[in-house]
Amino acid sequence: MRKNFLTAAALAAGLALPMIANAAVVGVSWSNFQEERWKTDEAAIKAALAKAGDKYISTDAQSSSAKQITDVESLISQGAKVLIILAQDTKAIAPAMKAAADAGIPVIAYDRLIEDPNAFYLTFDNVEVGRLQAEAVYKAQPKGNYVFIKGSPTDPNSDFLHSGQLEVLKPAIDKGDIKVVGEAYTDGWLPANAQKNMEQILTANNNKVDAVVASNDGTAGGAIAALQAQGMVVPVSGQDGDHAALNRVALGTQTVSVWKDARELGKNAGEIAADLAKDPAAKVAGETMFKTPGGNEVRAMFLKPIPITKANLNVVVDAGWITKSELCQGVKNGPAPCN
Repeated sequence: MRKNFLTAAALAAGLALPMIANAAVVGVSWSNFQEERWKTDEAAIKAALAKAGDKYISTDAQSSSAKQITDVESLISQGAKVLIILAQDTKAIAPAMKAAADAGIPVIAYDRLIEDPNAFYLTFDNVEVGRLQAEAVYKAQPKGNYVFIKGSPTDPNSDFLHSGQLEVLKPAIDKGDIKVVGEAYTDGWLPANAQKNMEQILTANNNKVDAVVASNDGTAGGAIAALQAQGMVVPVSGQDGDHAALNRVALGTQTVSVWKDARELGKNAGEIAADLAKDPAAKVAGETMFKTPGGNEVRAMFLKPIPITKANLNVVVDAGWITKSELCQGVKNGPAPCN
């Protein structure tokens, strides 16, 4: 009778008994929360975990590699059974990975590679993102002086992106149609650092720059601010589908933002974490093996990116990623759906 009473009480309270009995704590360590997209990722992770009946906890390393290590230790001490880590530094995170391994806790390397065979690498195909960026800029400007504004030197994605960019542009570089007049990594992916780098490159080249291959929307925004200060508009790439960047595409100041639907990445992370909480060796549908630059073999899943240019802005509106009013703010006689 007591068991029946408790069951009825739980149901009356709107609680699912499996969630009470089997809820797992999933800890998420964010490198920082400065970029618009991470809040979108977080909402998708939370939704997927809630659906599985699991609990979400998180920390924000605020761009500090040292803090991220203590953050992970804190998540472990709070009972995390699975960790999702957006690494600030793929090498500096090693002590945290060891702590997780010692505790028998599986780790999902979220969006950024962690050079550790025990990490499940979940991301979009970043080499393909680089290709798509370069293709869009090259189509708009097949000759001239090019600048590469790369990502953080501590993030392996920066070099994955650049390798894809070079796959597309190297033939034109070798032929002499394209001259690389500047390139720089962007510490912390910070737009302010990208702007500073772009300003220095413009000064060094007397503003003779015809195209900028920037590795994400934040660095694109920094580069565009430097260009606009000189009254310049040239083709510029980005990625992430940040709302400000998509508005720039509609305005014509940015050529492409390679859209990586963060809702899908977050959803997959939450679902994989829920599976690994039940069984750390669980096989994930769609997973593959990936050989890292450091020679490690890791389980991985790569999602497909979509380049957004003025020709297909309807895609992000139709998907509910951005409203028409946000996309078209300040746009007059622009591309569809802003016309």
